Amino acid sequence: MAEPLLDVRSLRVEFPTRRGTLLAVDDVSFSIAAGEVLGVVGESGAGKSLTGAAVIGLLEPPGRIARGEVKLAGLRIDNLPPDEMRKVRGREIGAIFQDPLTSLNPLYTVGQQLTETITTHLHMSQQKAQARAIELLAATGIPAPERRIDHYPHQFSGGMRQRVVIALALAAEPKLVIADEPTTALDVSIQAQIIELLKMLCREKKTAVMLITHDMGVIAETADRVAVMYAGRIAEIGPVSEVIHRPRHPYTVGLMGSIPSMEHEIERLAQIEGSMPRLTEIPAGCAFHPRCEKAFARCSRERPELMPVGDSRAACWLNDAGGGAMAA
Repeated sequence: MAEPLLDVRSLRVEFPTRRGTLLAVDDVSFSIAAGEVLGVVGESGAGKSLTGAAVIGLLEPPGRIARGEVKLAGLRIDNLPPDEMRKVRGREIGAIFQDPLTSLNPLYTVGQQLTETITTHLHMSQQKAQARAIELLAATGIPAPERRIDHYPHQFSGGMRQRVVIALALAAEPKLVIADEPTTALDVSIQAQIIELLKMLCREKKTAVMLITHDMGVIAETADRVAVMYAGRIAEIGPVSEVIHRPRHPYTVGLMGSIPSMEHEIERLAQIEGSMPRLTEIPAGCAFHPRCEKAFARCSRERPELMPVGDSRAACWLNDAGGGAMAA
């Protein structure tokens, strides 16, 4: 097998507080190949965005990577000095965030922001950078890019601003794109366009994409594989079709049951009782067991690791061929 473009191993993110250390991301491992889209899904507070921020080196203090490692194209990047990481982030990793206004400077035209990124990382002349900026705007679906390049962010609609952010993320031809809720603030028709745009641009360039979202519809439409997160850990990871149609973790089953079906009429959607535990109150054993209808004694005592089941891996004792419920 070829070496993955992004390889995250045993990632642990902590937040020191006066009351002790909060464990926000706990022993998370995954990889993404070149040209592959990995969806990361889960409820708010599951650790999705913190995992992305740790990969890209943008954890807000006092958050820190306490353990594990992040490799990009075989080179470790989690321990780089801030200046070195900034170069990697601009050149090797692109970022697309939920609110495009947080990524765009209101005082500069989109052309100035694009050309600055291009000249900084690709060492092009101003004239060539300007031409590339126009190409990027055209490629991301901005009409009349020769004219719009001189416009400011506030002169674009929300959907168009997000296209500009995608152009900015791809400006330096990165190997990896971290897309954190890139379609959440957009209406459905614009969402579909952005998804299609992201797939097209990244597949053509063989860019690896980490797509963070709470929307399984976006995952089903966009991703090749999906990692389902719960309480700072990966509950299940596998090919999208496998996870959607044959979920192996009770939490994933609940997520799938909460999605309306276009094929069958359902009187009432499934509901997962309770809520995700706070970081200060994560229970022993499997963090999901207080909400799980299939929990048994072992679930409250021992924490399951990801174990192979079908084409996926799931952290659930129901999948333990060596013991499982019968052994407990």
